[in-house]
Amino acid sequence: MNKTSSLVTVLILVFALIISACGKNNAESSPSSSSEPSPTPSASASTPAPSSSAPASGSALEEALAGKYKGTTVTMFGPFTDADQVKFEEAIKDFEQKSGIDIKYEGSKEFEATVSVRVEGGNAPDIADFPQPGLLNNLVQKGKVIDVSSFISADKMKEKYNQSWLDMASMQGPNGPIMAGVWARSSVKSLVWYPKKAFEEAGYTVPKTWDEMMALTEQIAKDGDPAWAIGIESGTATGWPATDWMEDIMLRTTTPENYDKWVKGELPFTDPVVKKAAEKMAEIWLNKDYVYGGTKSIVSTAFGDTPKVMFENPPKAWLHRQASFITTFFPQGLKAGEDYDWFPLPPIDPAYGQPALVAGDIYAMFNDRPEVRAVMEFFTTGESIKTWIQSGGVIAPMNDADPSWYTTDVERRMAELVKNATTIRFDGSDLMPGAVGAGTFWKGMTDYVSGTVDLDTALAEIQKGWPK
Repeated sequence: MNKTSSLVTVLILVFALIISACGKNNAESSPSSSSEPSPTPSASASTPAPSSSAPASGSALEEALAGKYKGTTVTMFGPFTDADQVKFEEAIKDFEQKSGIDIKYEGSKEFEATVSVRVEGGNAPDIADFPQPGLLNNLVQKGKVIDVSSFISADKMKEKYNQSWLDMASMQGPNGPIMAGVWARSSVKSLVWYPKKAFEEAGYTVPKTWDEMMALTEQIAKDGDPAWAIGIESGTATGWPATDWMEDIMLRTTTPENYDKWVKGELPFTDPVVKKAAEKMAEIWLNKDYVYGGTKSIVSTAFGDTPKVMFENPPKAWLHRQASFITTFFPQGLKAGEDYDWFPLPPIDPAYGQPALVAGDIYAMFNDRPEVRAVMEFFTTGESIKTWIQSGGVIAPMNDADPSWYTTDVERRMAELVKNATTIRFDGSDLMPGAVGAGTFWKGMTDYVSGTVDLDTALAEIQKGWPK
């Protein structure tokens, strides 16, 4: 009994010495704590180490491309369906193959009505695509959105985007402002289209300032034609093209700060600043010699039919202000840069430079995992929409998008306009509460243009739509 006990004791002591030696050797072979990068708070203990091709201190995107998150899934919810969904999925395919991350996209035509319910019900996607930043702002105010600046530095974001894009992505959360998302694709609204070939044959030149544009408008009238093709009929959405004009003119007649206050309801429609913009718009809209069909036709002319008169032989009108999508309503067979072209709606007050009014998609994050961070960082790159750009109809808000990706000079110049704009702001009516932006604003402008009410009454009508 004593011999057995002694043997067991000896074996235990030997085993303990072996364990101690192993621990010492491991400690001596490991780098000191001062040279070892700390793991990110969101990384789990079971996460595999990055491959040697990526630095241990690299960003989530670098780690993803090194294979660290291979086999993971990131869910995404948004409004892309049909052809748009196909284009989106084609644009992310290369990244999925390189990273091994499966971006599982779910598109819905009822996105706006569904996303808030899902987020507040605890069933949020990892990432959601918001074409209306106002809807995202509601969720930011409730503290539901991950702050992008918690994992992408301010310097990196400034490399990726014009400051105006960052300003528009900054939203007020419960504990202060956050970077609510990253901008993906965009469209440009501050464009004046014209029938290039006929325009040049008539001896007209592209104006650089508002005064030059008004002089051109008057010259065309003297030559016997109305310069402008304008129509705002759009079924239950009648009036929205008039709101775009107002937004563009506001950016050219007042500060970006006033524009921001206006879309938030802090600068009322009845303010002289807003009235001044409406009066500037009326210089064209309410002059029967300047508008095809006269002022009365504006309300009854479908917005999509409006530009077609520019392409009759000879043209019946020469200028049409509308967003980049309008080319889909042009007659078939026309060549961009030959039969038609555009120029930016010119500056009015030189103090405000050459602004650009845009629409677009902002991607927001709701679940904080390393692979979700990697996908969000990927979406800040022009590469994330390269194939979409190449297929046409999309302008990149990112600075690193290669101009050669655009298939026409017409679209390439749009990208340059956005990149170099003095100020960029999102469509104001899309940022306002629905009761205003898609309600009293549409109706008030329609009533004013039709002559049903005067300007002061129209602006007062619009203002009543704001929640009290």
